[in-house]
Amino acid sequence: MTQFSTAPRDRASRSATTALIVAHVAMALLVAGFVSVSSAMLAQEIGFRLFLAGVGLGIATLVLSLLGLLRTRNAPGRGRALGALVISLLIVTPMSPHILAAFSVPPIHDITTDTDNPPVFVDILPLRADAPNGAEYGGESLAAAQKAGYPGLAPLILPVAPAETFARAQKLVEARGWTLAAANAEAGRIEATSETKFMHFKDDVVIRITAEGEGSRVDMRSVSRFGQSDLGVNAKRITDFLKDLQGP
Repeated sequence: MTQFSTAPRDRASRSATTALIVAHVAMALLVAGFVSVSSAMLAQEIGFRLFLAGVGLGIATLVLSLLGLLRTRNAPGRGRALGALVISLLIVTPMSPHILAAFSVPPIHDITTDTDNPPVFVDILPLRADAPNGAEYGGESLAAAQKAGYPGLAPLILPVAPAETFARAQKLVEARGWTLAAANAEAGRIEATSETKFMHFKDDVVIRITAEGEGSRVDMRSVSRFGQSDLGVNAKRITDFLKDLQGP
């Protein structure tokens, strides 16, 4: 009879212990992935997968810890369940905007203002030779996904000559701290790379400036070197850049 009455309490205690162990594993994977990618100790793909595994386990731990708190209301292990909850929140809370973005934007990483004739990379191609994501445009399926996810993305038309627009665009690229790969005024093409401060993710940008009547037209393309989904980063980069280029 005594064994029967203590069984639920034992299960609750074990549940709290399991949640705490998983929480520590999740945090270890997250930190290991972040550090290994940021310091280039491991290949970016391997380190990022460790990081994602930590995030996934962090979400699982959040559920386990909440269950553990419910089960240990009148049983041992409540402190362990609470510890697991704190660790899982440390993982999930800062990642929640990115988790939400993953479900709110299309899972693509190549964005352009001209899906019919996207600007092409030239000088940056050798730098992308080992990138998991290619530089070739994905065609109609990619264009359809972009139009569904970012219907307002369009070229910028300016009432100034292409030469002036080119100069302004180049200054803006440099002001943003992007690494300039090419500034071919004759071809109206600027190529550059944007790199994140942490984990060093690289996205390549090509800007094409052509004559449009008496003014100029600016088309832009931003492509991630790594990752299936860019979480909306490339579209935001293009939108922000063109807004600043247009001016007040």
